[in-house]
Amino acid sequence: MNPRHSLAALMITASLFGCTTSSNPGVSVTLVPTRQNAGQIGNVVLSDWGKQTGLSFFISGVPTGASLPLRLYSFINKGSCQQPGPVAYAMNDKVTTERQPIRGWSFSRSAPVALPALLSSEHSILVRTAATDGNVDIFCGDIKQENPAK
Repeated sequence: MNPRHSLAALMITASLFGCTTSSNPGVSVTLVPTRQNAGQIGNVVLSDWGKQTGLSFFISGVPTGASLPLRLYSFINKGSCQQPGPVAYAMNDKVTTERQPIRGWSFSRSAPVALPALLSSEHSILVRTAATDGNVDIFCGDIKQENPAK
C-alpha cells in the first residue's frame, strides 16, 4: 500500500474515534450494501455525546451515475434491515459528503437520542441517495451493542 494512502487511512480512523466527548466506547456498525450498490463497503461509528449520538460514516462508493456534489440522506429506523420499521430519526439537516484521499466518502451526522437508548431496542441505519439520483437505499446496518469500536 502506498505510504500516503496508509497515512490517510490512519488519519480518517483517528478522526472517527477521537472526536467523542465521552469516555464511553463507541459502537461500530457495518453497513451492508444493497443490490443497487453491490461491491461497496461501509461503516459507521456511533459515539455517545450525552443526550445525542454522533455518527461518523465512511463508505467506499455509490452507484454509478450519482451526481456531484454527492448528497446522501441517513436515517435511523426502528427494527432491523431485514424487517425495517418506521423512521425514528432523520438526520438530514446537512446532506453533503467529503471525498477522501483514499477511495471513498465520509460524512458525519448526529441524532437527538442518547446512544444507550438506541442500544436498548432494535434499530438500523439506512443510507439513501438524493431524489435526483433516484432516492435509492444504498446501505443498511443493524445497530447492536456487542460491536464496540476499537
